[in-house]
Amino acid sequence: MISPEQQRNDVLTRLSRAVVLLEESMDSRLVAAGVGSNIGYGITGARDSAGVAAVAGGLVVQNNTVRAAGTCGFGADAEIAKILLTASKFDPEMRCAATIRYTDAVRRVLEEMFLECCTIDRRVQSPGVNTMDWGVASCCREGVPEVIVDPGVSKETAVIHLFGENPAVVAGNIIMLSNRIIRIEL
Repeated sequence: MISPEQQRNDVLTRLSRAVVLLEESMDSRLVAAGVGSNIGYGITGARDSAGVAAVAGGLVVQNNTVRAAGTCGFGADAEIAKILLTASKFDPEMRCAATIRYTDAVRRVLEEMFLECCTIDRRVQSPGVNTMDWGVASCCREGVPEVIVDPGVSKETAVIHLFGENPAVVAGNIIMLSNRIIRIEL
């Protein structure tokens, strides 16, 4: 059994490797401008944002290239932590999540990649309930899908969340998506 410190170091190492891959291969058009993009990875049994590592400041576009705004660290992004922690309640093995830009074209390509997709239906949301927690939970009742589409309340807030057991899986799906949208107008 590895120590908690070893596990935290492993989480940071794996997440950092995935971020490098995304910087090298992610299509910059997938960075969500309105709400931002990020990738997070939690320790086994994470219960709050202190157990979830993410990129401080998220993923940004510089000179048409995806770059990490900061370093990977625990507690760096409360939003990605909430998304991941909600999903991991339904499947503790799903310890990684990323948020990218939503467009109909991106959603169609993800479906063509045969990834399990679920769309949040905001029309059935109860008033006064946190949209993010409720939306992710509403899509995870029968297991965590690889993709949750959140159409948001506007184009600026619409995002896609990708889930996986580790950052290599999630980054791999984002890179495959990037390779498939090269000639598609988003």
